[in-house]
Amino acid sequence: MTASQPTAPQASTAPQASIVVPAYNVAATLPATLEALLAQSFTDFEIIIVDDGSTDTTLQVARGYAADPRVRIVSQANRGLAGARNTGIHHARGAFVGFCDADDLWAPGKLAIHVVHLRTAPAVGISYSGSALIDEAGRPLGLAQAPRLRRVAARHVFKRNPVGNGSAPVIRRAALDAIAWRPAGETERDWWFDESFRQSEDIETWLRLALTTRWQLEGVPGALTRYRISGTGLSAGTERQFEAWERMVGKLTPLAPGFFDRHAPAARAYQLRYLARRAISSRDADRAAGLARASLRASLRPLVEEPAKTLTTCLAAGALAVLGPAAITRAEALLRRRPA
Repeated sequence: MTASQPTAPQASTAPQASIVVPAYNVAATLPATLEALLAQSFTDFEIIIVDDGSTDTTLQVARGYAADPRVRIVSQANRGLAGARNTGIHHARGAFVGFCDADDLWAPGKLAIHVVHLRTAPAVGISYSGSALIDEAGRPLGLAQAPRLRRVAARHVFKRNPVGNGSAPVIRRAALDAIAWRPAGETERDWWFDESFRQSEDIETWLRLALTTRWQLEGVPGALTRYRISGTGLSAGTERQFEAWERMVGKLTPLAPGFFDRHAPAARAYQLRYLARRAISSRDADRAAGLARASLRASLRPLVEEPAKTLTTCLAAGALAVLGPAAITRAEALLRRRPA
């Protein structure tokens, strides 16, 4: 996206943007995340680090950055990722609120681009970007999430979640407040993300906003987020993630029963395909094959709409079962070396 650098007003005491950094036992990666955020070319922002009951040295690491007046630290007993984000939103003062998980990175111009986008597109509530994938050591994997950017409807959010990950969006505060609620027993603050979810909390929030408000979701070009992929627990988490996704569907269905009747089978197939790819990445042959088959049984819509990706997933799951993990690793290496 080509845009002029936004200028910061001189008279306002509150920053234009707030960046919420949920932090739980991330002492090893938090410095790189904070350094990337502090290097943003748009400077009228605050960083709210939410120490979510860490038991390592995360809090001490965060305090090492507190000399910068843009950095604020909030500590709480562990409430999970959704709870940490909610606490950050509660303390945020900016008209725009971004999220960056404490193991991810932002490109230097990311905030500036989103601020311009939200300023010039008043109907947009969530501005997001693509993401380049990095490994646990921060090395580029040569892969990227390149989502749909324009004309995003609720069905696109449900099926393919173009926002992609929790470190990709910068959200208008007014859009967040349009979906805020306070559940029974909550005495401290509102909820924006549903804290009863430990997985699928992102898509639950984006889809709830798309279904219940007039705010639009729209992306900006470029892989402006560096999204860290962990190699541990990928396959073990697929069953729990699918259970959380189904619970999200059950929660939101009463809001728009006809919408879910029409789109749930295809969305379920896309979700199962995504989880099959996760299982392939963790080299779990049985799980990958089972998820790929379940995706095809749920709906053939992904095969019609995205034949290349769907067939590649099925073939990779089959190859993993027949040829073993080494063959998949070699094939991935060849793909990454292929010229763009």
